[in-house]
Amino acid sequence: MPSCIRMARVFVYGTLKKGQPNYYRMFDSANGKAEFLASARTTQKYPLVIANKYNIPFLLNIPGQGHRVQGEIYKVDDQMLQFLDAFEGVPTMYQRTLVKLEVKEWVGQTEGEERPVPGSITEAFVYSTTAYEPDWPSLHNYESYDSHGDHGLEYTAREAQD
Repeated sequence: MPSCIRMARVFVYGTLKKGQPNYYRMFDSANGKAEFLASARTTQKYPLVIANKYNIPFLLNIPGQGHRVQGEIYKVDDQMLQFLDAFEGVPTMYQRTLVKLEVKEWVGQTEGEERPVPGSITEAFVYSTTAYEPDWPSLHNYESYDSHGDHGLEYTAREAQD
């Protein structure tokens, strides 16, 4: 095993966050490695909507609309990044792009770099979509996603429906 494994930062805002239905996938070693680094929110506003028959949270790639979206930053290895790309349906359902984030609380380790402080800006990949239905931008926008929130739109795993 190489001593220097390349790691990427990924910002999750939906079902992959702590306490959400797909969180376990972040720590399934068959998918790769992931380490929680920080809670954060986007520096720009984006529409975060819950849509389709599975009640999936979608971050619409429409900067400047919606809310500054809250989520979590993870450090992931290449294997986990490839798993997440497949899980998120890149490039048809979602695209992986870099986004600037404001750190709320940093708990992870930083190797060879300064530990970001609350309020500082960092970057991570985010899974957003440009492939959405015409009515999605007019759906209710959320600042933070919770599958069991008072919106009544509980997430349904695709494999449970198919």
